[in-house]
Amino acid sequence: MKFGAASLGPITNHASYSGTNPTEALLLRDKPLHLSCGLDANILVSRGNMFQGLRRHKQAFSLTFIVSAIRNGKDEHESIIGAYSDDQSLTISKNSHKANDTTKESVASSLYLSEDHSQHAKILGNHGNLLDKLKAIHMHALAMEQWNASRLKQCHRRHAMSAANLIHYLALRSLDVDQIKDDLSSVGLLNLETINPYVIASLSAGIQMLENLKSTSLDGNDKGITSDKSEFTRSMMIDKANSNRDFLIGPLQDERTHIMVTVGREAISNETFINDVLKTGATIIRINCAHGDPSVWSEIIRRVKMNSQMLEKPCRILMDLAGPKLRTGKMKPGPCVLKISPKKNAHGNMINPAHVWIAPKGAGPPPSHVSPDAVLYVDAQDFLTKLEIGDTIRFSDARGKQRSLKISKKFPVFNGVGFMADCTKTCYVENGMELYIKANKKRASFGCVVDVPPTETFVRLRVGDLLVITRDSSNEELTSSKAGTPRVTCSSGYLFDSVKPGEPIAFDDGKIWGVIKGTSISEIVVSITRAGPRGTKLGPEKSINIPESKIQYEGLTSKDIIDLEFVGSHADIVGISFVRNVNDIVVLEQELKKRKLEHLGIVLKIETKDGLKNLAVMILEAMKLPNPLGIMIARGDLAVECGWEQMADIQEQILSICSAAHVPVIWATQVLESLVKTGVPTRAEITDVACGRRASCIMLNKGKHILEAIATLDTILKSSSTKVKAEVKPLVLSNHLSSF
Repeated sequence: MKFGAASLGPITNHASYSGTNPTEALLLRDKPLHLSCGLDANILVSRGNMFQGLRRHKQAFSLTFIVSAIRNGKDEHESIIGAYSDDQSLTISKNSHKANDTTKESVASSLYLSEDHSQHAKILGNHGNLLDKLKAIHMHALAMEQWNASRLKQCHRRHAMSAANLIHYLALRSLDVDQIKDDLSSVGLLNLETINPYVIASLSAGIQMLENLKSTSLDGNDKGITSDKSEFTRSMMIDKANSNRDFLIGPLQDERTHIMVTVGREAISNETFINDVLKTGATIIRINCAHGDPSVWSEIIRRVKMNSQMLEKPCRILMDLAGPKLRTGKMKPGPCVLKISPKKNAHGNMINPAHVWIAPKGAGPPPSHVSPDAVLYVDAQDFLTKLEIGDTIRFSDARGKQRSLKISKKFPVFNGVGFMADCTKTCYVENGMELYIKANKKRASFGCVVDVPPTETFVRLRVGDLLVITRDSSNEELTSSKAGTPRVTCSSGYLFDSVKPGEPIAFDDGKIWGVIKGTSISEIVVSITRAGPRGTKLGPEKSINIPESKIQYEGLTSKDIIDLEFVGSHADIVGISFVRNVNDIVVLEQELKKRKLEHLGIVLKIETKDGLKNLAVMILEAMKLPNPLGIMIARGDLAVECGWEQMADIQEQILSICSAAHVPVIWATQVLESLVKTGVPTRAEITDVACGRRASCIMLNKGKHILEAIATLDTILKSSSTKVKAEVKPLVLSNHLSSF
């Protein structure tokens, strides 16, 4: 068994405690991880199977002894004696004898094996050898806890048990235990891959089981496997994990994962939107402080609380601080023209007319059960009151072409009547356009179209194109230069101060990639290297990632600190974006303590390489606060920063660490994205949701079909909680086989 460095970095070994602080902090990744039990790494190495060499020899093997110590409660040293033979098999025992008193030391593994030994003896020897290995791991985990005693003492009592278990898990991960995993699996006793929430309890149970097997083999009496203490501790750990989850995001409903839904201005433009979202299955509402303002946020929160109380469905509110995220700036608004097009086949013939919602000005969006292709608001109540089903509305569109709309349905709305109309030809509608009715025995009535929104502004980028990023130092908003080179703006000076030619850059969560060709104080020139076959749109407020640049972010921006005042008095949970290291958590602690926000839930969003690398120590630092704590796997930025091909392993790593720390996880970004945007899910999205069930909460982003997505997600999660299985016919033996 190799006790070498794994993914957490090199191991520094100490022969004794003299001159070393026994409570030295745990350091991860690019810093040494202290192996506090004091065992020489060269001794803690096993080459091959433990007994293969022993079986080839009849004589006794010489033993070498090593001594280490860990501090006990009386500040004294407890001697730990380890014995290893020439084949490097290791045994560990504890006593108060001196290191050179080898005659009184018992060795668990058999050192004399002869050819006439029975299979019973071989099994006993293997169990004893495995027992020694497991005891060594157990001792290493406890010693690591001792080394980090000062850090653990600083954790709030609410998190003390979880912090200790996280240390035990990190100690286990620092060792190469692949061989012992196989050995344990071969005897069906313990799976080291699933013990994250209760490391010491599981190791103790495994040791107890092996000791019972050994005792049974020796005396022939089946004493049974007793691990009441370990099971009690494991139960406590499970209860703690559930308690932390409930404390942050609320108790589970129907024993399923929570559903979080991101909302924006659409939540206040539609009177029934929040009600529909909560009824469909959402239990947490997320507001992104990067968009909107306190007036919008206040109205959203008011509606959430009102509908939550009315429906008697608990709902918590999470508000994400914007953080130092790089985004494209605003673009010059396009013309206020709305294109309405019926659906056509490949030959250009109409398949279905376009459905147009017509309502009075200020009526808000159409009802949730209506899904129009376009919405028109008319500033003429008399005109609308005269409309009836079957009437035809005529108009001259923005191009001067004569077009018509035929009324097909009529609905009552909040301040009048709304209509659905069919459009059979493509038309372009603009503000001020006149509508009129002309029918038999009716006088012509006129209405005026208002509130047509500006068209979406974007630049379309193709592979090989050049893109210029300009400092947003003035209010000038550009989309292209005189020479035709696409331009976007970025208000953050971090971007211009950090990038260098040759470094990669990504836009819109990795949909577009490029290489930086040149930089100046006010401009960055990018050559596009990856985009869609027909080009990819890049619009305003889209993410910019520079994964290989040494960008110096600040932990909480000035905007974040201002927004924290609002969040602390209105929300249940705050999301901290782009956390990278312990310093960011320290700044957060100071701001929360200053405002006495000890009950505000904290969610650390893991979006960068540094955030992933420092996750464990950031969790331990955040555990100094009494606040509820959670982690969000922000897979959009994280995939761009770390590489798409590594996301599966990264998700597993974050889930494992959080499981060990009893910290709830939010599974976020692009969940059921195709369903949300188009109304049709992909098979991969359904599988992704199934994987996300291991998290405490799954987050959906906003989109046109968000209600369908919530309903689908809710169905999948409920099927998991009720243990619904796919229908598979039972295996029936054929006649010619059943006769045997």
